[in-house]
Amino acid sequence: MNFQWLAWQNLPWIKASGGQWRYALRNAIAMCLALSVAYALQLDQPYWAMTSAAVVSFPTVGGAISKSLGRIVGSLLGATAALLIAGHTLNEPWLFAFFMAGWLALCTWIANHFQNNVAYAFSLAGYTAAIIAFSSVNITDISELWTITQARVCEVISGILCAGLMMMVLPSTSDGHALMGSLRQMHARLLDHAVLLLQQGSTDNVRTAHENVISQILTMNLLRIQAFWSHYRFRRQNNVLNYVLHQQLRLTSVLSSLRRMLLNWPDAPPLLFDAMQKLLHELAQPECDKYRLALILRSITPAAEGDYRQRAFVQRLRYFAWVYLNVQRWIRLIERADADTRFQPPRVPSLARESDNAEAGWSALRTFSVIMLGCAYWIATQWDSGAAALTLTAIACVLYSSAPSPTGSISLLLKTLLWLSVFSFVLQFGLMVQISALWQFLLVLFPLLLTLQLFKLQQKARAGMWGQFIVFMGSFIAVSNPPDWDYQSFLNDNLAKVCGVMLAWLAFQVLRPSSDARRSRRHIRALRHAFLDQLRRHPRLSESRFESQIYHHISQLSNSRDEQARIWLLRWGVVLLNCTHIVWQLREWQPSSPTLARMRDSSLQDLQRIMSLRGVRHTSLQATLDELEEMIAHLPVTQDSEANTLAGILWRLRCSLAQLKQAVPTDNIVAAAG
Repeated sequence: MNFQWLAWQNLPWIKASGGQWRYALRNAIAMCLALSVAYALQLDQPYWAMTSAAVVSFPTVGGAISKSLGRIVGSLLGATAALLIAGHTLNEPWLFAFFMAGWLALCTWIANHFQNNVAYAFSLAGYTAAIIAFSSVNITDISELWTITQARVCEVISGILCAGLMMMVLPSTSDGHALMGSLRQMHARLLDHAVLLLQQGSTDNVRTAHENVISQILTMNLLRIQAFWSHYRFRRQNNVLNYVLHQQLRLTSVLSSLRRMLLNWPDAPPLLFDAMQKLLHELAQPECDKYRLALILRSITPAAEGDYRQRAFVQRLRYFAWVYLNVQRWIRLIERADADTRFQPPRVPSLARESDNAEAGWSALRTFSVIMLGCAYWIATQWDSGAAALTLTAIACVLYSSAPSPTGSISLLLKTLLWLSVFSFVLQFGLMVQISALWQFLLVLFPLLLTLQLFKLQQKARAGMWGQFIVFMGSFIAVSNPPDWDYQSFLNDNLAKVCGVMLAWLAFQVLRPSSDARRSRRHIRALRHAFLDQLRRHPRLSESRFESQIYHHISQLSNSRDEQARIWLLRWGVVLLNCTHIVWQLREWQPSSPTLARMRDSSLQDLQRIMSLRGVRHTSLQATLDELEEMIAHLPVTQDSEANTLAGILWRLRCSLAQLKQAVPTDNIVAAAG
């Protein structure tokens, strides 16, 4: 048996760093303070205040503020819904069950359509209504419903205020510093990514690296939102930060386009690769400027009537260098700006956060079905602890419906609750029954919470379990005012909570979330629909909006274990994005020759013929590739600079479309080609 964890240097209090101690102390004190305030206000279930303080214990100021606002709005919305539903339907159990199931399904559906604060607020609105309404079914005076509702809301707000107070007393790392550090690191990583993609030959880790870069840029958008709430300086610069993230996504698009050209240009001159190495090395220098980059680009730029492939490649490479320097300049401006400085970068929309309507509807149906089933059993059996069971079912269904692995999350919650049942039994009937004053209980609770917070920070593999343990501990030990030591009621309630989570687990097993392959097909179909819109004369989405939407869809399967699903979603996204950039370039290019204009319009029409919502029409694809090759061959590239330019654009288009000729995986993986 290994007792190494008992060694002095391995104890959580000894090996904890200063930052870990600060985080653990802040949250432990906030939870104890919230419990004390709730007792001082004579609230009947003060443990909800402690739970509320635990939920909003975010590592950063911006995250805590945004989550607190979402929790307050969600609590008020859920309390209002509980008052309306319970106030009008308590005398009709089946009507009450129907409306509660409908409200929870609606909150699940809305939460699946949004991200961050909005999703959290509606998730909370759902299970706050469940907490209030389900616990009110046995009241005989309707005025008690108002008393219960205002007590739950007061407990939630008390916990949030205590957590906010401790965040001011023991502040954490600034969200702004974290965001700016992440922006600088991502900017440097984009250069490393360019080195990986622009080398000769192919490597196995290119796709994984590309996925990771996209995912990290989109994750920085969450840091931007937290920084927005943490300091008014970043609220003033929010438009600049949004522009920088858009430009970093644009850099990944340009890199994928350059790599596609290299893969379709096997006889590229060695001088090109030497110049790219010099260019990337120069971009990494702190004092890099456009003049030195222009000297390098000049050495590989052919004449106006030279090799159209090399001209197209160098133009794209120059665009990458200019955008990279521009992003670097904006990052420096943000770092040096004071609180009163305002900038006006080019206007770009917010990063797209598209939702999966089919999955949202399926999750809402699952929540509605399981709540109706649970209520039916409760009505039929008159189970005393039915409220506790249905409350945990509602929490699990609403909260984990949009989780990447809901079944795994609920299984972890079930495991945590089983441990909590044993722990709370020992704590309540072994210790709490002997305590007669709140301060005595706090002397036990504070070091316990402090240790659990340190466990959560130090044991990364079990961080989720310790987090759930801390959040649900209050409801299991049931610190009520006045205390209740009913042994039978304690066991029934804890058993009901475990059964409620098991019912939610069963619902996720029967009404399973979509597989990654099926989700990939839906995302690909959404990408094709958006791309067809880009081919219209007046598209609904701008180029930047479409680009961010592409990357958002790709990131939705970044944690998937289905490699084929990820590969095909990434492949479709990259191909359609490269084609879209070319489409916008063709629209903006206005030749003086009518013949070249007709060839440009013909290439745009060919794209409409080969693409549909069902996928690629392979016969039309091959015909289009042959036609593009024939058009390039007949263009007088050595005599007319405009013809040379058009040949380069059409060659880029052919390079992008050629990727769709690859064999499609079997139908049970991804029907990418319709």
